[in-house]
Amino acid sequence: MANGENRVISHIRAQMKSAHWLLEETISDVSDEMARFAPPGKALSIGAAYVHYVTSEDWMVHSLFKGVAPLMGGAWAGRTGVSDPPPGPGDDWATRFEAWCRRVRVDLPAFRAYAKAVYEATDAYLATLPAALPDAELSREVDLSAMGMGKKTVGFVLDNALLGHAYCHCGEISAIKGVQGKKGYPF
Repeated sequence: MANGENRVISHIRAQMKSAHWLLEETISDVSDEMARFAPPGKALSIGAAYVHYVTSEDWMVHSLFKGVAPLMGGAWAGRTGVSDPPPGPGDDWATRFEAWCRRVRVDLPAFRAYAKAVYEATDAYLATLPAALPDAELSREVDLSAMGMGKKTVGFVLDNALLGHAYCHCGEISAIKGVQGKKGYPF
């Protein structure tokens, strides 16, 4: 635990590091061909799932929590290795997202560097939460109406849209690796 850091914040930081570790280890042996493989039905390709999760984390931490531009549109603009960013919320999002999933291409080494920057930015944000009063930030409401979820707390978003989301997509990536005859999780 960092000097003066609250145990709750320390635990959240450790959970995020663990989720990032598992996602990165699961993706570590994915080739470009594997990342592009389009599974039947509506399942995401590995590349689309990975890009979707990391860009979502970037947006949530920077835009939603901090009120600044995400790394993808700022310091990392044009350097993420993604052919085109995922569609934002709005009318017909599901149809636009499905089309994006089928066309997106990702340069995995470039994207992994961007992902590392996103993970570091998430940890830096969490490290800034006040040691004495982390509840003030964790209980602050953010507006997710554009995604059909109304107002939720920062704590809810951390638990569900960051941690839960990471593990869900990690499982999805692992399954799609298995469909391609590869070992899914790194263990």
